[in-house]
Amino acid sequence: MTTKNKKELIVSAIENGTVIDHIPVNAVLKVIKILGIDAHQDEVLIGMNLESKKYGRKGIIKVRNKYFEKSDLNKIALAAPHATLIVIKDYEVAEKIAVQIPNTIEKIVKCINPNCITNNEEMDTKFSVIEKEPLKIQCHYCEKTMTNIRFTE
Repeated sequence: MTTKNKKELIVSAIENGTVIDHIPVNAVLKVIKILGIDAHQDEVLIGMNLESKKYGRKGIIKVRNKYFEKSDLNKIALAAPHATLIVIKDYEVAEKIAVQIPNTIEKIVKCINPNCITNNEEMDTKFSVIEKEPLKIQCHYCEKTMTNIRFTE
């Protein structure tokens, strides 16, 4: 075995499922939590602090037999705005999707204003995106602006 071969670590490919790539290292665990991947009953592979030519260091999550909805893409975009979703079918890349922060965010972010109606009554939250980088959003109901977002549980 040559030295070059010893430096490579091969993670098993998944037959069907999704790979979330280019996640900032500090956002990997947040992505797992907001997507509920920690409760997924099939194989989940997590890589952190992996070398990336484009970003320096990155995280990656491979989830076997799981495909994500559009609303999930919005959650990923809020936590990891440069992430890429790679859909795998029969060991082949079926689709690559670069996540994008939507113009409106509904139901997935909690307003930081304790007096906001969404924190005092049973109703869905809604925010307008004012700036995408760095992320700045405004509550539809109380008009409070936020840069540090909190996800709803």
